[in-house]
Amino acid sequence: MQIKAVIKIIGILLTLFSFTMLVPVFVAAYFHDVDISPYFYSFALTIGAGLLCWLPYYRQNTELKTRDGFLIVVLFWTVLSVFSALPFVFALHHNLSFTSAMFESVSGFTTTGSTIFANLNRLPPALLYYQQQLQFLGGMGIIVLAVAILPMLGVGGMQLYRAETPGPMKEEKMTPRITETAKTIWIIYVGLVVLCAIAYWFAGMPIFEAIEESFSTISTGGFTVHTTSFAFYHNKFIEIVAIVFMFLGGVNFSLHYIAASKGNFFAYWRDSEFRAYVLIVVVTCIVSAVLLASYHVYKQTDTAFIQSLFNIVSVMTTTGFYSADFSKWPLFIPFLIMLLGLLGACGGSTSGGMKVIRVVLLKRVFSREIKRLIHPHGVYPLKLGKKTLSPTIVDAVFAFVTAYVAILLLSMMLLMATGIDLDSAFGAVAQCLGNIGVGIGKYGSSMHGINNFSKWVLIFDMITGRLEVFTVVLLFSSTFWRQ
Repeated sequence: MQIKAVIKIIGILLTLFSFTMLVPVFVAAYFHDVDISPYFYSFALTIGAGLLCWLPYYRQNTELKTRDGFLIVVLFWTVLSVFSALPFVFALHHNLSFTSAMFESVSGFTTTGSTIFANLNRLPPALLYYQQQLQFLGGMGIIVLAVAILPMLGVGGMQLYRAETPGPMKEEKMTPRITETAKTIWIIYVGLVVLCAIAYWFAGMPIFEAIEESFSTISTGGFTVHTTSFAFYHNKFIEIVAIVFMFLGGVNFSLHYIAASKGNFFAYWRDSEFRAYVLIVVVTCIVSAVLLASYHVYKQTDTAFIQSLFNIVSVMTTTGFYSADFSKWPLFIPFLIMLLGLLGACGGSTSGGMKVIRVVLLKRVFSREIKRLIHPHGVYPLKLGKKTLSPTIVDAVFAFVTAYVAILLLSMMLLMATGIDLDSAFGAVAQCLGNIGVGIGKYGSSMHGINNFSKWVLIFDMITGRLEVFTVVLLFSSTFWRQ
């Protein structure tokens, strides 16, 4: 374990992140908010800590190994969350506990979008912007950003990228060099954010809100500038724009890269995960819309369809916007929507959850086992596209799903031990582990009032879900620490 190199990299990344804390100063000036000191205090403490970590080891050039990469990612997300909580504490004049501030910062940075604030309208505009900025940075992962602009990491960059990138097939890169891959991801990501902001503006959203909501939409984060989320706007055009860009945020970014660089838009449909993603959205939307129309929840069929599509895409991509309180919809729709959130969208996207690619792989494993029962001596290789999958990937998928469900159940039991009812415990854990940000039960739209112990359980769930379980669980293994 290269501890000195790890501390050095943490210092560099913290120093880089500190400068993002100055951006809300300009937002405060725009809204004539004279209280800009919270962001300067946070900047000073963060850059100071970063330099203290970096300066003693700035000559350290040891090559990072795989274990170092995993340790850096987990440490950085944890350390960053601590420092990113400072503006919440300072801006609210210490009326917010550190636990609550930590929950809010982790929620933003992991693009969960779950909030402990009961009324967002009372927050300073600069702090609301800061929430959205955390999601913007977390969307593609600040570690990937660091790899793109820090060639000094050299070969070690791949270790960081593998630990950070969502999805089961982490060895695949869009370009031959990891630095170019990371740059490509961020160019596509920022491009989608710009297009989304322009579309929101044309749809009738104020320009500054359009920028903020676009951060949250493409990052599939879920923080909004209004307490009632997108129900505030009462605008079908805004909802349609959100549906389109939430859906795009949930697509594997390698497909965006192929479509943008080669003009090959058929690459989307040739991808089996994308087809499954579309199929799940379409089928569940039709089922939901028919039930809503049948129970006369909405008088007009088109309204029922748009509301179904908006909330299903929002939760499945783990964005967490809502245009209606779907927890009050009839029958099994709320439960179905939450299951979609745990499933998530595509691997290699900004969404959370288990990812559709794993479901596709599991389906093919089950199909293979059925064929083997009928033809015991047959050979049935597992393929994804034209590639034959190695048994290692299949084993990893089964292990991931098992660990994911185990953490879900254990976290639910811990919350229930504090007196939280079953529905609320499931809703809270599901929205944090899946990085969904909205759910069912008492804490479906806000975590306001939940006890501190439960907040720390959910903080762990948010980080674990964002880093896809094993990146975090790995650190609790004795094997990881053995030389």
